[in-house]
Amino acid sequence: MNKTDKILARLLELHPEKLIDLKLDRVERLLEALGRPQDHLPPIIHVAGTNGKGSTIAHLRAFLESAGKKVHVSTSPHLVRFAERIRLAGELVSERELSEVLQFCEERNKGLAITYFEITTAAAFYLFSRHSADYILLEVGLGGRFDATNVVDNPLGVIITPVSIDHTEFLGFDLASIAHEKAGILKSGAPAIVAFQPDAARRAIEKETEKLGVNAKYGGQDFDAYMQNGRLVYSDESGLLDLPPSRLVGKFQAQNAGVAIAACRYFSLPVSDKDIENGLRAVEWPGRLMALKSGKLCDILSPGQQLWLDGGHNEAAAKVLANSLGEMLVAKENIPLVLIFGAYANKDASGFLAHFKNIASKIITIPLAGDRESWDNFKLAEIARNQGFEASAQSDVMTGMHEARRTKNAFVVICGSLHLAGQALALNQTPLK
Repeated sequence: MNKTDKILARLLELHPEKLIDLKLDRVERLLEALGRPQDHLPPIIHVAGTNGKGSTIAHLRAFLESAGKKVHVSTSPHLVRFAERIRLAGELVSERELSEVLQFCEERNKGLAITYFEITTAAAFYLFSRHSADYILLEVGLGGRFDATNVVDNPLGVIITPVSIDHTEFLGFDLASIAHEKAGILKSGAPAIVAFQPDAARRAIEKETEKLGVNAKYGGQDFDAYMQNGRLVYSDESGLLDLPPSRLVGKFQAQNAGVAIAACRYFSLPVSDKDIENGLRAVEWPGRLMALKSGKLCDILSPGQQLWLDGGHNEAAAKVLANSLGEMLVAKENIPLVLIFGAYANKDASGFLAHFKNIASKIITIPLAGDRESWDNFKLAEIARNQGFEASAQSDVMTGMHEARRTKNAFVVICGSLHLAGQALALNQTPLK
């Protein structure tokens, strides 16, 4: 355990008695003690939503950096190291500076109750204030309205990515309630880009934009993006852009890229069409439909097998993943798909697996390591069998890989949790930069 991990472990002990207590007074109190760093930052683009936040931010960062701009980024959660959450002018924060600032925040907090995400968000703002940049891309942690990032009063613009059912115990049990919470980051005077949404979510977001007088542009109405003949086509009121496909795998990434392109245009960012082309070729976002080409896990594969992973953890993400895998496998006749699947106990495992009924040959279930409660691997295997899958319960990723090795020429996908994706990357010793 390094110095940063030791500090983070201490910060967890400051957590309020309530599991997640969504309000802003604790983070505002700490930010005051830190000298209100949020008031001394470059223009902020604030991003909420259920799915696609990270990929949209990755595209937007790639476009801005292709235009020669310096970009701070805050995203969560991380895959392997906490430092992945914070980029300063394009570079991951150093462990030395991160531990220094976390310790400073811990001291300024004076032992008062505060959540892990609140104190680390305050640390990110403080880090941003110490380094120059042209823009900040800021991802919401949970919800929006009472998320710690929502201390930002005057963002340059707001993005709401697709909303679906997730975190119901905190945000509500229907799309309208969840979208209402996500729309809580909207600010009067700040334009908004809203990705294509289910009807109930869109109506809830429209209600908020109308109440605040926000100039919002909607996917499927004001702009669109889709794949056609291997090219990414973007359209808005200014016409069409014929672009190369995103470097990120999956047709669904066209929509995430489209939201980022719309943000460039409607937020008047200094990004040219050529910058967008270059950004699409350069974009990186680990853990999302990601091919692993070499490493410790890849060494377990038998000849002819491929290994992929994906961190999607809700039913909407499962649908997108299943569609993408179906498209990838359609040209590979008789190639079996094997899932190595694990999920947290608060996730709809049955709903997730249902999307793979017509494409997966076998489900290998594993428990998730860590402090949070996960689905029992034997119970997951039972759920899979009840849906008609061949299933095998294994103890961890490594034993799951050895089980997958038995299926000749298999397309092996580790999925169900971002935590699981991070664990797999760590085991594979895949470098993240």
